[in-house]
Amino acid sequence: MSTLALPALDRTALARLAPEQRPAVDPAELRPRIVHFGLGAFHRAHQAVYTEHAAARSGEPWGITAVAPRSTRTVRALRDQDCLYSLTERRPEGSVSRVVGAVVGALAMGPDATAVDTLLADPEVTVVTLTITEKGYHRSPQTGGLNTAAAPVAADLAAAQGGPLTTVVGRLAAGLAARMRAGAPPISVVSCDNMAGNGAALSRVVRDFVRASAWPDRTRILDRMAEAVAFPSTVVDRIVPATSEADRAAADSALGVHDALPVTGEPYRQWVLEDSFAAPRPPWELDGALFVPDAAPYQLTKLRLLNGSHSALAHLGAAAGHTTIAGALAADWGERLVRALCAEVAPTLPAGGPDPGSYADDLVVRFRNPAMHHLLRQIGSDGSLKITERWLPALRTLRAHGTSTPVLELALAGWMHGTRQADAPTDPAADALAACWGPAVPDVETVRALLRVLGATDLADEDALTTAVADRLPALRAGRVEI
Repeated sequence: MSTLALPALDRTALARLAPEQRPAVDPAELRPRIVHFGLGAFHRAHQAVYTEHAAARSGEPWGITAVAPRSTRTVRALRDQDCLYSLTERRPEGSVSRVVGAVVGALAMGPDATAVDTLLADPEVTVVTLTITEKGYHRSPQTGGLNTAAAPVAADLAAAQGGPLTTVVGRLAAGLAARMRAGAPPISVVSCDNMAGNGAALSRVVRDFVRASAWPDRTRILDRMAEAVAFPSTVVDRIVPATSEADRAAADSALGVHDALPVTGEPYRQWVLEDSFAAPRPPWELDGALFVPDAAPYQLTKLRLLNGSHSALAHLGAAAGHTTIAGALAADWGERLVRALCAEVAPTLPAGGPDPGSYADDLVVRFRNPAMHHLLRQIGSDGSLKITERWLPALRTLRAHGTSTPVLELALAGWMHGTRQADAPTDPAADALAACWGPAVPDVETVRALLRVLGATDLADEDALTTAVADRLPALRAGRVEI
């Protein structure tokens, strides 16, 4: 049956599905008690699944209103489906598809600003979550605080007295300020993005926005936030590739209905949360989430081993002509790269987290999953932001202790090699990175210039490092990854 002949996915179509394909909870029984910024595939394959299962197993009506910072098209498509969508788990033995029902509302941040603010001030809403990627925080690479000079942030600060706000940080700060003024109950704001100390990072940029605003009561707002707003750190983990046309066709075939917004993911998922919430939250632990006193050991392990390996495979795999993680891992250097990077970075990890050796074993199994088609281009996008978090802190720590860093040097060379290509993955610093290259510029000087674009002047001034990275570039130009 063609897609056009299939009935559309919505609540009326649920009766057509097999019981195991239906949502774990009746969406009609849920209420909007969570606001989520970022209507992407990862949220729908991760936090929404945990929330649906928590609601089903507890009987508590935890529903999510998802806010898209930019894409009104996604909002319209989700509304047309009564906020339902399908998730396909790509298991080695065969894929399994089902419908998820945790999302009960979809808003576009700009056009629906009033509705977003109303929810943020609603006493029934006690949790806000975010998946807006590293660049959505507009952090200064020098200070880690809010980059108030960035054009979108500066525009929001100028508009904060009542004009349109375009950044999530600005919208969230304004919404929390209104909640504080109204004396509404406490609330927890939960970053689910891949940044070290993501809770503290989010807290800082939101408070920096309030502090830089022209609101006459900003000091009182900050004082109230210190008492009534918590920013727990978290670690999220699930590989969620971009959805392909083949994925869409497979989901439609499996379900017998047409889903305009299917997502896919690996079977593995994990969520570690700092147990420092200020208000009621879903019992996510009923679905396996782990609440800990300190998420940092888990966070750094995931950031530096999984995300760090992902970025290394993405940039080096692209140089060698591969297109997917599974393809890069299957190369004669792929598994060795993952294990060597994990071993090199392991000494920088704090005690109390997963065992690095066992973690590397799991990564190899996950990356090798033949059902996954995770594109290197997707992982390599926004590389200048990602590697600043994933590689550079470990690199600095190791070199400060006099430890050699050959794998991180190779990874850096792979990223640098990709910045000169016309078809390189998207990057907010693309123009500045491309300007570092020139026909008469020695490789070592290009390496220095690229590191300075990252804000890593200290590394750019280290002769041994820049020479070692530059020495890797000729082999990468020839499509060879030597490890």
